[in-house]
Amino acid sequence: MFRLFSTAAGIVIERHGAFFTAPTAFTLDTLFTSTDPHALLGGTLATAQTTAAPASVSLLAPVRSQEVWAAGVTYYRSRSARMAESVDASGGTFYDKVYEADRPEIFFKATPHRVAAPNTGVRIRADSKWNVPEPELTLAITSAGKIFGYTLGNDMSSRDIEGANPLYLPQAKVYDRCAALGPCLVVTEALPAADAVVALEIRRIGTVVYSGETTLGQIKRSLPSLADWLFRDNAFPHGAYLMTGTGIVPPDAFTLQSSDEIRITLAAVGTLMNFVL
Repeated sequence: MFRLFSTAAGIVIERHGAFFTAPTAFTLDTLFTSTDPHALLGGTLATAQTTAAPASVSLLAPVRSQEVWAAGVTYYRSRSARMAESVDASGGTFYDKVYEADRPEIFFKATPHRVAAPNTGVRIRADSKWNVPEPELTLAITSAGKIFGYTLGNDMSSRDIEGANPLYLPQAKVYDRCAALGPCLVVTEALPAADAVVALEIRRIGTVVYSGETTLGQIKRSLPSLADWLFRDNAFPHGAYLMTGTGIVPPDAFTLQSSDEIRITLAAVGTLMNFVL
């Protein structure tokens, strides 16, 4: 297993606790277009220079030319929340049906410039009054459609806008700094186990105002099947990221406020921290 950190000075690769600076020619686009990213990294380390661990404040989002997409209603908890928030718009049955359907809900989330780096700000929409983070395992997929690793994603969501009408989904999901990725990209031939825990903690003025967790085994659909659906009749010349849905939903009375700290944790990846602008 490798862990890649994107910094202003280039890519830092960690393996077995040792850190290496990748050659200048090595980029995330190189990795995402490789036929064998794991082997590519093994060869890259042969010429890489040892270095110190990157400072968390200097990290960039591990994205270069990759589009970010997302899957929805993959957890039962997400299904229930979506049905409840859209009941007044008579849209509740849409989410129930997609949860049971063969075809998943997959939607575009962000271009690279809309993705926030770790330890930087994410945004909530000025025209929304009900906003939450959605912590998600995020798959890294090559241009050929092969899952080769994963990171953590924060799929920021305006629940009142989506709940008013499902056709407003793009506005509820896609805007400046609507997503965050990091703190690193894990490159591995094995996906996390079903008992791997994704945890969310939201702090306000130093006090925890919400915390929750779920396990990846609660995802209804297989991860390879989500990647397969994303790549059907779709090309990604530089590869793609795919957020896999959330099983952690704060109570309906909760909404994010400016300066809130959002901390999303998965053991192999670490903690993705962002604050609300």
